[in-house]
Order: sequence, then structure tokens, then C-alpha cells
Amino acid sequence: MPFAGELIRCDLACGIGADGHWRGWYTVRVDAATLHALGLHPDQPTSVITAPSPPRWWHAAAERNAERCSGG
Repeated sequence: MPFAGELIRCDLACGIGADGHWRGWYTVRVDAATLHALGLHPDQPTSVITAPSPPRWWHAAAERNAERCSGG
């Protein structure tokens, strides 16, 4: 689901790889309580449905949020 801004953190680290080309690595962190609410926390069994399926607009909202956060 789209997460509120205070529940997710995206970081980008850049550096020169072994081949001499620049590389970028993204790290995404989500608040553990948010993952629990969606049944996605590593301590939870993944085969158990804990919430209803996301609504149809979910993917579009997630893409809009991703573009807004990345400046694209």
C-alpha cells in the first residue's frame, strides 16, 4: 500500500564500482508496525492473509508517490 511519508525512508548511495563505472544502491526502510499491519513483517507467517486486498487505485498511487519522491 502507499505509505505515509513518515513511515518510509528511501536512501541512495553512490560510488565507483570495480569496473570503474558509477553505481547507485537504493535502500528502502519501512516502519515495522506498518509491515505488521499489512502482514509483511519477517516475524509473521507469509501464508496468512491479515487484511483485505488493496483497492484498484493502489498501483497508480504507489507509482505517483515514487515519481514524486524521486523527482521524476
